[in-house]
Amino acid sequence: MQHIMNRPYLLLALFCVISLASCSSQKTVLPYFADIPPVADGTMEAGDYLSPIKPDDELLITVNALDPSAAAAFNLPAFNPGSDTNVLTQSAHATPLTVMATSMQLQTFIVNSEGYINYPVLGSIHVAGMTVEQLQKMLTEKISATVEDPIVNVRIANFEVVVGGEVRQPKKIRVNRSRYSVLDALGDAGDLTEYGERSNILLVREENGQRAYHRLNLNSSDLLTSPYFYLQQNDYIYVEPNAVRQANSKYNQHNSFKLSVISTIVSASSVLASLIIALVIK
Repeated sequence: MQHIMNRPYLLLALFCVISLASCSSQKTVLPYFADIPPVADGTMEAGDYLSPIKPDDELLITVNALDPSAAAAFNLPAFNPGSDTNVLTQSAHATPLTVMATSMQLQTFIVNSEGYINYPVLGSIHVAGMTVEQLQKMLTEKISATVEDPIVNVRIANFEVVVGGEVRQPKKIRVNRSRYSVLDALGDAGDLTEYGERSNILLVREENGQRAYHRLNLNSSDLLTSPYFYLQQNDYIYVEPNAVRQANSKYNQHNSFKLSVISTIVSASSVLASLIIALVIK
């Protein structure tokens, strides 16, 4: 008799154990790089952070020299963003830096689908696949043939990444520097919410004419040496919701459906009651 009475308690205990196991399997490991010892120091290879130039990139290229008039031929004319007409600088001493200090803006070079730009004086140049430093060095060598000690600066003007999913501020981020990592992007997006799955971040990138995807694990220090730690222009980062968020979403959807059904039944009952009352009065 005692054995039979204890059976419900055994079943209840078993149910509790199963429930706890289910809950623990849905937990998200919140700390980044959880495998790094908390009291140890160390170093890792930083890796290459320079992005290759790609078709459709906008390149901002400026050339300066001790003789500004000699370098002027290698710069695109500045333009007024409030006007449809390009405006050439009239002063012989005007340089790209002094132009940028006014309301004028510098034009960019658009990399065509075959990876070329049409550069003043030098003509068509293939730039796709090069880094900004490599292009800068090549242009410096070519321009040095006619300009003494030229200073060439190259920057990717349309360096943008998008961060979406379980972050506090999903957004498109305009990047103004070459060295930009996935941690920088997540920080600029307000970091992950507590519902973000840290072990399975999705990175979508255009590579060799194809759209590739890669998975990143913020819980692992392997991310710090990953070839995808540093971002490239037009990268998309998606933080997927963890199991708790998905379970809450299903629960809310289920409740919304039940509320909708109940509301429909109440409305139908009200209409039916009104009809019955009208018939009785007649």
